[in-house]
Amino acid sequence: MIAPPDRKPLPRAFFDRPVLQVAPDLLGRILVRATPDGPIAVRITEVEAYDGPNDPGSHAYRGRTARNDVMFGPAGHVYVYFTYGMWHCMNLVCGPEGTASAVLLRAGEVVEGAELARERRVSARNDKELAKGPARLATALGVDRALDGTDACAAGETPLRMLTGTPVPSSQVRSGPRTGVAGEGGDGDVHPWRFWVADDPTVSPYRAHVPRRRRS
Repeated sequence: MIAPPDRKPLPRAFFDRPVLQVAPDLLGRILVRATPDGPIAVRITEVEAYDGPNDPGSHAYRGRTARNDVMFGPAGHVYVYFTYGMWHCMNLVCGPEGTASAVLLRAGEVVEGAELARERRVSARNDKELAKGPARLATALGVDRALDGTDACAAGETPLRMLTGTPVPSSQVRSGPRTGVAGEGGDGDVHPWRFWVADDPTVSPYRAHVPRRRRS
């Protein structure tokens, strides 16, 4: 059986480019999560770019660690991190090996397997909220640190794969400051590296960084 054009896997060469080229080009692509109960597919509607040592907002700004090791490549692999002691978020590594750049998948529309996503996202008020935000997206897909390092471009069976989908026209792409990023990295004039589909109801609301207060 021949797969339709929008369901063909993205090649590794797609990700082996500068992060600011890859990030907006991921909008409209389809991420498929294979599960024992069937696939869940999400059309990507919001992303953020992170550019390693050139980016004070990146996990890799100060170099390589056990946590961010996957960010250093190869391209097309999945970088999953745990945040606030509660949530997982997933990224796709891009650029040449050793550059530590990645795109955070912030939001999307569940286009297949919504019933499976609802089982994981019982607090969602409607299907538009199933993957509306990076932690919600990862939860809806059942993504955690066990999938860190997954090759989304691998041949054969793989738990996560990016498909061609339908790229969003540049006229429908918006950009602005990244959500919740502190300091220079959160300056939208310097790093307008959040990209989203204009007027899409699954895009998450922008929130500026708020310093966490320590308990006295």
